[in-house]
Amino acid sequence: MEIIVRKRKRENDMKIDAIQKAEILSKALPFIQKYSGKIVVVKYGGNAMKNEELKQNVITDIVLLSEIGIHVVLVHGGGPEINKMLGKIGKESKFVNGLRYTDDETMDIVQMVLAGKTNKDLVSLINQKGAKAVGICGMDANVITAKKLPGDDLGYVGAITGVNPQLILDVIEKGYIPVVASVGCDTNGHSYNINADTAAASVAGCLGAENMILVSDIPGVLRDPKDETSLIQKIYVEDIHYLKDAGIISGGMIPKVECCETAITHSVKKAVIIDGRVPHSLLIEILSEEGIGTMFEKKEG
Repeated sequence: MEIIVRKRKRENDMKIDAIQKAEILSKALPFIQKYSGKIVVVKYGGNAMKNEELKQNVITDIVLLSEIGIHVVLVHGGGPEINKMLGKIGKESKFVNGLRYTDDETMDIVQMVLAGKTNKDLVSLINQKGAKAVGICGMDANVITAKKLPGDDLGYVGAITGVNPQLILDVIEKGYIPVVASVGCDTNGHSYNINADTAAASVAGCLGAENMILVSDIPGVLRDPKDETSLIQKIYVEDIHYLKDAGIISGGMIPKVECCETAITHSVKKAVIIDGRVPHSLLIEILSEEGIGTMFEKKEG
């Protein structure tokens, strides 16, 4: 008798679990309809790439979004892999104001790692999960053109001068997921190391993306950097300078926020900084009312 009761309880629990899953899917329907056929640019890189399990989650989310008709463009960096490769050849990583000093030798490593290993690893992961991806270096077909970043001498660190989206659009039209490495070049063929957040913002703006998502290793913009529960869920781009003046947006968060601002001012509907440490954070952001992280948008009117 006890065995029968346990079996019925287990069956009932399974039924309840199935109903809950169905309710979650039904609540996602309006967001699937909203984003179907639209472009979403996802920037992935830095410390968010270090955890293999979370990397698998991010890639699974991208594949799922693609399967339901959302055109995901993945723009990536690869700082940890670059550091690892530089370490192998005995070259120390040097940073100036958060940007990697890039001499000739370092630029060769950056190009080799980003356009080679990191790009192809991500393409392979997407393909393994049943989708189709194509790796693109920003140098290909002049997708990202650049010049030497003015100001501090950072070597071959580039400022973006233009984005040619045609190759990305062609890849999307053929049903593939574009995976874009953040390396650019100038009209003379010189390669430049491009900040991946900056690349994502420029690509998103040029594509007229519905959403740009920066996958990071922090919850978003915090009122108190020491308190992860102090997340600011929404920031209007018109208010960014007030938050800078108040010291709420400071340090390493400044360039990320400025990239979100750039994307919004170039016709991207919204931009979000999310925590890639949270499992399936991309799905939560796109397919739920609550979303996750800090969202940036313009004030209406």
